[in-house]
Amino acid sequence: MAEGRNRKSFFTLLRNLFCAALLYTAIFGVISLARNPKLAAKGKLGIPAFLDKTGPAELIKTTKAGLKVKFASSSKTVTINPHANVFNRPVSAVKAKDDYLGPRPHVDTEADLHLLVEKCRGTYMGIEKMRNVFDCLQFFANDESEYYHLPEETTRASTQDPRNAEYNNADGHDNTLAKYVTVSDALPANKTTIGTCPGPILPYHTYWTGPATWRVEAFVKSYLHTQNLACSRLFIWLDSDRNPNAVRDMLNKDALFARFLPLVERGDIVLMAWKFPSRIPIPKANDTIDGVDYYKTPSKPNTKGEKAVADGIIEDKDGQQWLVLTPKQMTFLPVAVSDAVRFVVLHIYGGSYYDMDVLMLRDMRPLLLPQEHSFAERWAAHPHPGDYNTAIMSLTANSSLSSYLLRGGVRMGMNFHPRVLGRMAWKDGRDQEFLMLETAAFDPIWTEFNWDREGRCTVPCLRDYGAAFKGKQGAFKDEWESYDGPQLEKIDLATAQVKELRLRDGSTNERDREDNTPISAAAPKPAVEPLESFSATTDEEAELRKAGVVSDYIYEEDKFAPNNRTLENFFRGAWTYHIHNQHPEPSSWISILEHAHDGFFAGTRTNMYGEKWHGPPLMPYNYWPEFV
Repeated sequence: MAEGRNRKSFFTLLRNLFCAALLYTAIFGVISLARNPKLAAKGKLGIPAFLDKTGPAELIKTTKAGLKVKFASSSKTVTINPHANVFNRPVSAVKAKDDYLGPRPHVDTEADLHLLVEKCRGTYMGIEKMRNVFDCLQFFANDESEYYHLPEETTRASTQDPRNAEYNNADGHDNTLAKYVTVSDALPANKTTIGTCPGPILPYHTYWTGPATWRVEAFVKSYLHTQNLACSRLFIWLDSDRNPNAVRDMLNKDALFARFLPLVERGDIVLMAWKFPSRIPIPKANDTIDGVDYYKTPSKPNTKGEKAVADGIIEDKDGQQWLVLTPKQMTFLPVAVSDAVRFVVLHIYGGSYYDMDVLMLRDMRPLLLPQEHSFAERWAAHPHPGDYNTAIMSLTANSSLSSYLLRGGVRMGMNFHPRVLGRMAWKDGRDQEFLMLETAAFDPIWTEFNWDREGRCTVPCLRDYGAAFKGKQGAFKDEWESYDGPQLEKIDLATAQVKELRLRDGSTNERDREDNTPISAAAPKPAVEPLESFSATTDEEAELRKAGVVSDYIYEEDKFAPNNRTLENFFRGAWTYHIHNQHPEPSSWISILEHAHDGFFAGTRTNMYGEKWHGPPLMPYNYWPEFV
């Protein structure tokens, strides 16, 4: 009897252990499946989950308007017209010329900034040409030989001593080299190495707070698409006063910024923590028009050997002067932080600053190399010589001018609004040290938007900032009213290339790197957050075609039909274009720019200088469901 009970207990224990083992195996399998994209469950279309997706896509039902599809990266259901959608739509109806600017300017090329100002402004007092944006853009586009020049070899930036460079790490070795490498010895870029610069490396700065958005993606991609990357570094300053973990979050928790992690690893992008400093080093005043008002007799040194030499300025025992900020000054309104960041960063590091709502269209280097390269933009077509806009700005580091502007903002209650500082500079007679480029250089639509334009409209003729985002036929009129170029060559839409190779984690070769290191090991994937936009790999698109969701393209069914827009005619001559945080419709000017970026990073197109991309794979732009 007892023996039977023991046997029954033994089998009960054995059964429980077996069930526990099955449960453990099932749980472990589910966890492994969730963590491994290659093993991820597939939906009805066989579409796996990737970086920014929390599950597979699903074909829901067929309607009169098309086929309804649920993409896991979006909370919205997408209705796809099989005959006209983002997966089969030709990029343009005309042949695009990608290398429309010709070879990139020599690494030592400098722009005559004063000539750029005078040609587009007229005289200092008369400003006769200020409102004629069309003629200014024509000069920029067609007369590079007049305003670009290559200095004599002994005076070129690349022949100077890196140890005396204006910028930190200008030689890539913390300014320790005796000379820059020659053009012939400079190493080219590849997937893991940014290459070497035969001249000074210039810093580019921008500021951001919060998670990355489409605007961050567009800015960074435009930088990568246009600049001499071996000779440039992009510093993204993240507000760590508000979020002490801002840098860590963007590196580890930002699903959109994750596509740029290989560029962080390669060295193109540097994430910096912005914290308002309590003291800022400044040079001793060496001129009489400095707005500083030094004391006739400095104060007695304190226990640290520091003495007050002016209001808010101390000098330490080594002779270094510092602009000192009080705790109250360091906690001013958050809306003004961005205005202040650019002046502080450029004073300390030098280089150039860009608001994140800027798209780069040309190489900025020739504007930044001249010895006197301090400039900003005019505020629209305002005639006052002090009405600056500093969305794009360049300053010499630790200079008299940068110190003057910095302390001016502090003395005016931390007011760094460009028109306030600009009028201060004009009143003190320092505005002509701080060159004012006209809007055609950086924001060619601004004068038109304010109804101040004289002469012909620009090409394209856009009258508001939303126009560049519109893609429907007939969305706005007179777009080409000022175009004088040759007839654009039409292409056969039936045989047009309708998409670029879409490189994404999971659809690319995991060892598509020269050092044979898996991409996933080189840069950790961030925590996944559902996005309102989505993208698809080539495998996913193949599944969509098999399911009948994507069929042959029919022009007549497309409400965003391809047209005659190409990047070559998008404000040609301008160095940048300002945008606002909208979502571009297919076939719009901004969509055309997105396709140019995606094709470049996929290796199927060149940039405007005829160069191919040699960097790591870069994920393309996502789609917004309402525009599919």
